[in-house]
Amino acid sequence: MKKILLITFFSLSLACKQTPKKKTTVNEALATQKEWVDLFNGDSFIGWHQFNSSEMSSAWIIEDGAMVFDPSKKEEGTSHDIVTDREYTNFELSMEWKIAEVGNSGIFWGVKEGENYKKPYQTGPEIQVLDNERHPDSFNNPDYHQAGALYDMVQPTQKVCKPAGEWNHIFISINYNSNKGSVKLNDVEIVTFPLSGPDWDTLIANSKFQDWEDFAKFKTGKIGLQDHGDGVSYRNIKIREL
Repeated sequence: MKKILLITFFSLSLACKQTPKKKTTVNEALATQKEWVDLFNGDSFIGWHQFNSSEMSSAWIIEDGAMVFDPSKKEEGTSHDIVTDREYTNFELSMEWKIAEVGNSGIFWGVKEGENYKKPYQTGPEIQVLDNERHPDSFNNPDYHQAGALYDMVQPTQKVCKPAGEWNHIFISINYNSNKGSVKLNDVEIVTFPLSGPDWDTLIANSKFQDWEDFAKFKTGKIGLQDHGDGVSYRNIKIREL
C-alpha cells in the first residue's frame, strides 16, 4: 500500500511540474498594478487640449467610449494634434488604437508647447500608428515607419499589428532612470531603445531628426496624439508614473 501511495504522490508531483504556466497578458498585469490613472475616461476630454491651444479640438469626438479623430471636422490649414494638460517624465502608458484604412497617426511623449513649435513632433519622439498593409509610409524606409516603431529610429522586431479597422493594444514604457524605453504591441515586445547617451545620439544622427534643434531634448513633457489627416480612434488610455 505504501508503495502505491508513493508512486501516486510522485506522479502527481511530476504532473504539477509539467503543467505550463499561463501567460499573463498586459491587461491582466494592469489589473494587478496600483497607481494606474485614466488619461481618458470615455466620457469627456478633461485633461486634453489641442496643441498650442487652451481649448480642445472640435475635430476630435467621443464615440462608444473612444476618442475619435474625424477628418471631415478638421479646419483646413489647422493642426489638430492633441496633448495632455499634464507633463510626465518616467511612466508606463497603456492604450488601444484603431486606424482607418490607409491611415496614419502617432503617439508622442516629451512634447513641449510654445510659439517656437508648430507640431508635437518637433520636440516629442513618436511611436507610429499606421495601416501597415496600405499606407505608403509602410513601404518607405520599411519597417522604421511601421506601426509600433520608434518612428524613423528603431524598427519593430516582429510583425504583430492587426489590420486597419481592428483594435490594437499598445504598452509604452519610458524610464529615464534606467535609460530604457520599450514598446509592446498586442502583448509582444517589439521595440527597445535607450533614452540618452551615445547609443541614443547615434539613433538620432541616423534619422531625419539629426538636425532638429529641440528634438527629444526634454525628459519631461506632454503625451500627444497625432492628427495626420486620417481617421483614428483611441480608448482605454491609462498611465502609471514610475
